[in-house]
Amino acid sequence: MRDFRGMHVLILGGARQGVALARFLSKLQAHVTLNDNQPDENFSDLTQELLGLGIQTCFGSHPLTLLEGCDLLCISGGVPLDLPIVQEAIRRRIPLSNDSQILLERLKTKTIGITGSAGKTTTTTMVGEIAKKACRNAQRAWIGGNIGTPLITYLDEIHSNDIVVLELSSFQLELMTLSPSIAAITNITPNHLDRHGTMQAYTAAKARILAHQGSHDTAILNRENAEAWNLREMVHGRLITFGMKEPQGDLPGTFLRDHSLWIKDGQRQQELCPVHAVQLRGEHNTLNALAASAIAYAAGFPPDAIESGIHEVRGISHRLEFIRRWHGADWYNDSIATTPERTLAAIRSFHEPLVLLLGGRDKHLPWEELAAEVHKRADHIILFGEAADLIYTALDAHEQHQFPYTLDKATSLSDAIQTAAGIVQEGDVVLLSPGGTSYDAFKDFEERGSLFKKLVEELQ
Repeated sequence: MRDFRGMHVLILGGARQGVALARFLSKLQAHVTLNDNQPDENFSDLTQELLGLGIQTCFGSHPLTLLEGCDLLCISGGVPLDLPIVQEAIRRRIPLSNDSQILLERLKTKTIGITGSAGKTTTTTMVGEIAKKACRNAQRAWIGGNIGTPLITYLDEIHSNDIVVLELSSFQLELMTLSPSIAAITNITPNHLDRHGTMQAYTAAKARILAHQGSHDTAILNRENAEAWNLREMVHGRLITFGMKEPQGDLPGTFLRDHSLWIKDGQRQQELCPVHAVQLRGEHNTLNALAASAIAYAAGFPPDAIESGIHEVRGISHRLEFIRRWHGADWYNDSIATTPERTLAAIRSFHEPLVLLLGGRDKHLPWEELAAEVHKRADHIILFGEAADLIYTALDAHEQHQFPYTLDKATSLSDAIQTAAGIVQEGDVVLLSPGGTSYDAFKDFEERGSLFKKLVEELQ
């Protein structure tokens, strides 16, 4: 185990991951500097506390002088690796790490790790609830990683018989040299190409969750998603799959049969839970439940825990989250949909007349399939944000100037909500499922979703 005493550690990124890691390493007597390119005033509530812990801070830029005497550079998830300070650290052969890597290095218990382009938060939440139901005696389940409070905050409280469930993003995985003992990939579809550049690089980052597993570990793969399934040759230990259809031959995995979730393992088949245990809308959430069931089976959790844990998940913030009924219409917040592919899954969850809010910042992803789908499903589309013109062009290319739905452009998310309020009718669904990131106007998708919820709740 690495000894951090006296080590000079530079942490890039002053959000929750970076701050949690700074606090943790300061307790281990490292010399810590926290650096972020956001201005000082954004951290006014934090600076004095960190200085009191002996943590140095540098905000507003990334000066290369911070690398002088640096023994380790830790990079938070949202920090791009092409920053000059990161590239200079690599040139100087300064080791790179992050909070998830350090957490796995020091954990004394087996860990479940979950990644994917879509569904990883819902799947992680389901597995976490199942794990809570499966706990016995003084055992405890811990859920974190890319969601919630970074678990490195609670490392000293996690015991060897506890259960740790981590959501891991491609940003975290691309730096990691350790893999969880149970590693799951929900799917791989085009995402974050603005960060990774190519699908090959993005897939390689996701695949790192499998790369360092051993023969006694277990991998969970989506057998119905080509990009994820193509990674099966990387599996070093046991492979369990999931999908809607029954797996062929002796391939172990979960599947849907007669309105129930089943597991097939060799000659054995077992019903795990009825599909009505899944409380979330959409076929994609049934698939998330099948993924969670496969992971839970790999971890040895009993069927009763699987059913009750899945049933416990009734809604997750910013993920097809029902806000309220207003003027006879149901308003949903799906701000997590930062890719066209995620918006596709969202709109396929509804059969009601649809008022769809699209926008944000483009991630260099294709919009053609979404354009074809909204042609069939949308009644009204409202565009907002930086990508509004780009999305309009994609829609217009499909419709050839003959739109079968009304199409409006709004100046902001607030304006988009007011536009929706002016056209909504009884029986409609108003869906914020932007298809683009929030970074054109918001800190993250959560801030965007929270504003949407607030403004919708204020409608009179």
